Amino acid sequence: MSRELPPLNALRAFEVAARLQSISLAGDELHVTHGAVSRQIRALEAQLGLALFAKDGRGVKLTAAGIKLRDGTFEAFERLRDLCFELKQQSSDAPFVLGCPGSLLARWFIPRLDRLNRDLPHLRLQLSSSEGDLDPRRPGLDASLLFAEPPWPADMQVYELATEAIGAVLSPRYAGAPTLLGSPPQALLREALLHTSSRPQAWPTWAEQHGLAAAELKLGQGFEHLYYLLEAAVAGLGVAIAPQQLVAADLAAGRLIAPWGFVETAARLVLWVPARALDPRAAQLAQWLRDAQQP
Repeated sequence: MSRELPPLNALRAFEVAARLQSISLAGDELHVTHGAVSRQIRALEAQLGLALFAKDGRGVKLTAAGIKLRDGTFEAFERLRDLCFELKQQSSDAPFVLGCPGSLLARWFIPRLDRLNRDLPHLRLQLSSSEGDLDPRRPGLDASLLFAEPPWPADMQVYELATEAIGAVLSPRYAGAPTLLGSPPQALLREALLHTSSRPQAWPTWAEQHGLAAAELKLGQGFEHLYYLLEAAVAGLGVAIAPQQLVAADLAAGRLIAPWGFVETAARLVLWVPARALDPRAAQLAQWLRDAQQP
């Protein structure tokens, strides 16, 4: 039995008619007459030896074979639409849109942005800052850079860039700094700790890594985003918790200190890219980001 495809025009006419459940509406979408769509479908039925539509009052409905072919053709044409869109984006030299939390963007990415633009001028990077939905499945995003914990989504190409290490940090100007500098981690149980709603697990994770009971921690001033939390710490308002990558520049400049160092978590700094994406710039960006972790 031949595996030759029916004419693509006939398959296209069927796919539109099946999706819209109307021969007339299919003609409108395809800019042809009702009769032209009917002829294409009849030719397809003749080649397959099966009825794809049955009369239903004054309209039509799909047969069991029609439903099966509808699902297959819709998936195939939708895939072709996606591929053609991606290829058009590349051919038009479209920017690569990267989603990134504001704290990571401001404290780690932007200081490296000039070097990235010099190293990867073809990337034409466009940044989208958000503390909320950074899912690259969202229209308008090509990839997302974030801290996340495995397991990874099955429909994502995930590039692991670095492990996450978190630590308690404070300004040398903080009123309690002289006492804390010579104390063990248990001293923080007496502090009203700065915290953020975007990373509620950070302090408990840090406490457990140091053998402390997370329930004994006292939370003080809270902030909606990590960026504001770290600004408060730099201003000497208290002790904050942060990934090492985001405070490295502040530590080097002496704006913050980390008396008890940093401990690794299960999270990773990752670049998430939809597995269906064909843009080779994602892999190039991932390699650049890995290299950028080096001092």
